[in-house]
Amino acid sequence: MAVFLYHVVGDLTVGKPELVEFSDTETVEAAIKAIGESTEGGIAVWKQKKRSVIENADLRQNRFVGILNSLDIVAFLAREESLVDQDRALKTPVSQVVVPNNSLLKQLDPATRLIDALEMMKQGVRRILVPKSIGWRGMSKRFSILYNGKWLKNTDNSGSNSINSLANARPSTSTTIIRDKFCCLSREDVICFLIGCLGALAPLPLSSIDSVGAINLNYCSIEASVQAIEAIRKVPHDPSAVAVVESTSDGQYTIIGDISATKLWKCDYLAAAWALANLSAGQFVMGVEDNASRLLPDFSLDQIAKDTNIGNNGGPKKQRKFSSRSIGFFSNSSPSFGVGRNMYRGRSAPLTCKVTSSLAAVMAQMLSHRTTHVWVTEAENEDILVGVVSYGDILAAVTKQPPAALPETQLS
Repeated sequence: MAVFLYHVVGDLTVGKPELVEFSDTETVEAAIKAIGESTEGGIAVWKQKKRSVIENADLRQNRFVGILNSLDIVAFLAREESLVDQDRALKTPVSQVVVPNNSLLKQLDPATRLIDALEMMKQGVRRILVPKSIGWRGMSKRFSILYNGKWLKNTDNSGSNSINSLANARPSTSTTIIRDKFCCLSREDVICFLIGCLGALAPLPLSSIDSVGAINLNYCSIEASVQAIEAIRKVPHDPSAVAVVESTSDGQYTIIGDISATKLWKCDYLAAAWALANLSAGQFVMGVEDNASRLLPDFSLDQIAKDTNIGNNGGPKKQRKFSSRSIGFFSNSSPSFGVGRNMYRGRSAPLTCKVTSSLAAVMAQMLSHRTTHVWVTEAENEDILVGVVSYGDILAAVTKQPPAALPETQLS
């Protein structure tokens, strides 16, 4: 698409706050607070910088450890040893929890073409680090067929242009780079940019997600009757989500919820960890109301934590029962699984669209709900699960179309 050739990464940084690094020496407790203020339900984790070292771009890239999300933390707190001593678990350094993956972030010059940045994201990059610049007003030149003195060429579909070769192609800029000042772009920022360019992308945004090939059929799922903790063993890299389903008589699957990083983004992590370790997947995603909590064993976070005062601010110990509200889910349904998805209400209901939904509608849906994915159902039956659409699927769909040919008047 031509819109990607006429914009650069710096265009997306206008108004973005300066990056505040989260060190791998910080505790899980600090990470929970930071994730609540993050995008995509996760934070970038860095090794501590040595004060005596003047850092260059390569050193900063090497210090990046990986991305820690809410599901990672809930899974860590759901371990048997963490449930026994939650105080100790919350004080654990995040270096022992985050999965190292240095390839999830790349540092780029502000003048890097947006098309190159999107190619990296299609290959797995989830954060782009961009130096802050003085007087940045955007470097795009609409309808210019020259870029940094060279003719524009499309990246081929064979994948011959690797992430490293794209990252090393850093053109010079006329702006002044501020030393040690960076901002971080996520895939959510890119989707926000695309929403503002729907006219330039026409007619693609009005096409169905099925027709543009944005539906990923290789999703991960778990039966509602299976223990919720089993979902942790099946969580894919992207999106970090597992569908909770029920089998139908004809071999299809009805979706009743999902276990994902975005669902647990701002939950009560201790309650969610207990539920993940003790409940079935169906009970976990549906939530259980206070008036139905008699079906489950009573529990107290203080008892589990061996008389710690976490969650009570040091006050007297308080007994409580598991409730959907304590996790962040809400449901008016009973904890039985033989009912249709229309019985589910509130935040426990899975976010879905139909195979006939337009690409623009799904993009808007993801942004409004601050989620990394939307489950796709049949057009005739919105209970039957077909696949999933994630940020990566959308970026692949909007960039696989060849750029529109330039008018001859623009080539002269």
